[in-house]
Amino acid sequence: MRFATRSLATFATLGALASAAPAVAQAGAGSSDPSADEDRGRKGVEITGHVLKPVPLEWSQDRMDRLALPPGFAINVFARDLKNARMMRIADDGTLYLTRRKQGDVLMLRDTNGDGVADVNRVAASKEQMHGIEVAGNTVYLMTVNDLYRAPRNADGTLGELEKIAGDFPEGGQHPNRMVVMGPDNRLYVSVGSTCNACGETNDENATIVSLNPDGSDRRIFASGLRNTIGYGFEPATGTAYGFDHGIDWLGDNEQHEEFNRLEDGKRYGWPYVYAMSRFNPQDTPPDQSFSDYAAGSQEPIGLHTPHSAPMQLAFATRGRLPAEYSGDAFVAMRGSWNRQPPSGYEVLRVDFENGRPVAMKPFLTGFLMKDEESPTGWGQMGRLAGMAQGPDGALYLSDDENGVIYRITYEGERAPERAEPEFTNADSGNLALGLVADGAR
Repeated sequence: MRFATRSLATFATLGALASAAPAVAQAGAGSSDPSADEDRGRKGVEITGHVLKPVPLEWSQDRMDRLALPPGFAINVFARDLKNARMMRIADDGTLYLTRRKQGDVLMLRDTNGDGVADVNRVAASKEQMHGIEVAGNTVYLMTVNDLYRAPRNADGTLGELEKIAGDFPEGGQHPNRMVVMGPDNRLYVSVGSTCNACGETNDENATIVSLNPDGSDRRIFASGLRNTIGYGFEPATGTAYGFDHGIDWLGDNEQHEEFNRLEDGKRYGWPYVYAMSRFNPQDTPPDQSFSDYAAGSQEPIGLHTPHSAPMQLAFATRGRLPAEYSGDAFVAMRGSWNRQPPSGYEVLRVDFENGRPVAMKPFLTGFLMKDEESPTGWGQMGRLAGMAQGPDGALYLSDDENGVIYRITYEGERAPERAEPEFTNADSGNLALGLVADGAR
């Protein structure tokens, strides 16, 4: 049994205190004993939770110079003044496509002179609440809240007319930001988040990943019980799907962890009743069965990251030249918390893969969150991170949808400026139990 500890504390908010009836939860990320009382955790254990929003800070060269990266890596601004810069994909010719949900469009960006900075920026497509994007050969797939489109890529990188291939996806509710990924089986995989923090959904496609053919036919649920999995993809050597799911809010500052899952066809992943290593959500009860039975029918995560970090787009490093130790690894943009003290996220996480299997979770790019004496919360942030993609030359691209910036991260070896070593953001609490779960990552 792992980490079967409990805590007793008081619910509070920072900045604006509000009264609330105390909720109950189990602390820590450990397993629940299936033979224990099904009503465990419902007898008065209170939750510690905070609203803490770091103050937005404008981009500056000095602040970018203080970002932490592993030795040999460098970072520069690829494009700026992009407003709501969200999801990205990069074609084989180096054209970067960026969705902007608030503007309802797709930007096409190019670096035509090879200096690492975009010098072409034009609108390639428009559709209200555009968010998810995939590039597969000469076809681009685009996802709004309710509809999936495809368009041909022209020789100059522009897009042809949008064709709707699937519609009537559920309304968004709390999680309207869909993503679309092409699998190695030539099927599309669309993430459909939950409408709520934790509830019984009325539409079977909510809190799932839906699979369908490239023409929109044969639509079915691939995996369920996923609160909001925006960052997911297929490991290139094995074709296995992996994804990061957003944890439930208001179970505490240090619960629920962000969950790294091996995604398998037909499997359920616990939300909203079971989380972490088969722990029970005290706010909701499974219908028509016990917590233990529900947990037995759900898959546990294979990795855990700092609660409330908010994982966004995930990209596997499969192109260009990076050091051998980074080849095939997954990189995940962590948007950052608004409901944890101290704040978490505002970083890029690396999942180290060896021989097609995850072996470790490591910090890659950190430092967007910083202490700020002028902030009423004591914290400031230079970016709410969203998109992650890799170009054909191996460069990694990271979008910040608050400052409207796309960063370009390259390996320069000894030519790279010396930087601080990255460390996970405010993840040093002794009971967080971060990283891969040994028996789940095999």
